[in-house]
Amino acid sequence: MATVTIRLFAGLRERAGTGRRELDVPDGTTAGEIWLLLDLGDEPAGIAYAVNRTYSDRSTVLSDGDEVALIPPVSGGSEVPRIGVAITADPIDIAAAHARANDERAGAQAAFTGTVRNATKGKDVVHLEYEAYEEMAVEELTRIANQAAADHELLAVEIVHRTGVVMPGDASVVIVSTSRHRPSALAATAWIIEQLKVSVPIWKREVYLDGSVWVGQGS
Repeated sequence: MATVTIRLFAGLRERAGTGRRELDVPDGTTAGEIWLLLDLGDEPAGIAYAVNRTYSDRSTVLSDGDEVALIPPVSGGSEVPRIGVAITADPIDIAAAHARANDERAGAQAAFTGTVRNATKGKDVVHLEYEAYEEMAVEELTRIANQAAADHELLAVEIVHRTGVVMPGDASVVIVSTSRHRPSALAATAWIIEQLKVSVPIWKREVYLDGSVWVGQGS
């Protein structure tokens, strides 16, 4: 268990009835899970998270003694997009990724799900094996998500990528871009897909009945 301090401001403080709470949370708890642990109902749109006074994405894992600030949109029209990035060995919950990227201000949500084919170049594929330099991959995915959000005025971005063995038909990567207008969401998602292949340190091995080979980078 870890003990963290929660800071709440403006309307969030009024909703909670306090500006500060101490919470004991399980090891591995992320910043984005704090709202549910506060038991304050549905999460309002546009909340940003800061860990130890630094803006952080929702997947940031909390440590004992951390201070987590839940920051509503700043007055004057400034908005901080919600960024969610994860590398996981577990099956991707596609519906959950979409839900995390929901925003009541949005008019569009564009998504891409990459799945494993059962054959390539005339060979039957038994499965794919993904390997990642996870710490660097998360940082690079976060950079890409923030760049997409800035360039396309997104309200939220979710990127989840698998590692380990992924079977044919299963999802290897899910990308969700949320914006007020359709063209922005579509363009952002397409850009993110291409960037994944360029700079994110994730590799895949195709395993066949008669051997295997490492191919390309990412999905």
